[in-house]
Amino acid sequence: MDKKTITATGHRKRAIAQIKMTPGSGKITVNGVDVNEYMPFATFVMDLKQPLVATGNENAFDIVVKATGGGFSGQTGAIRLAITKALLEYDKETDQTREDSYRKILKANGFVTRDARKKERKKPGLKKARRAPQFSKR
Repeated sequence: MDKKTITATGHRKRAIAQIKMTPGSGKITVNGVDVNEYMPFATFVMDLKQPLVATGNENAFDIVVKATGGGFSGQTGAIRLAITKALLEYDKETDQTREDSYRKILKANGFVTRDARKKERKKPGLKKARRAPQFSKR
């Protein structure tokens, strides 16, 4: 798999992340900026690198990310899901029943499942989705 580019898309809340993953030195770029400069907290960077660390590929791929919508937390989750999908695509030729297959490792850590939680819409007559106006007896 010499210089094979893998593309993948991840979603989380309102955020969408499109990535291009190529074999390289472990450099991650988000919207043209280094990931450590783009994300405000180191925990977000650590969170989006989890699939790479779990499979032992933290320095094996260069990743270019285009993230839109949502906030930093949603974008982090979207990037993590996109990286997971790209790793599964990269490892699809290997036997999936083996214990060291990427799919088994990522699924055991809970990275393969998309987090479907979104913000609930506001209902008429309420202040927020479920918050009712304050009741006054008198």
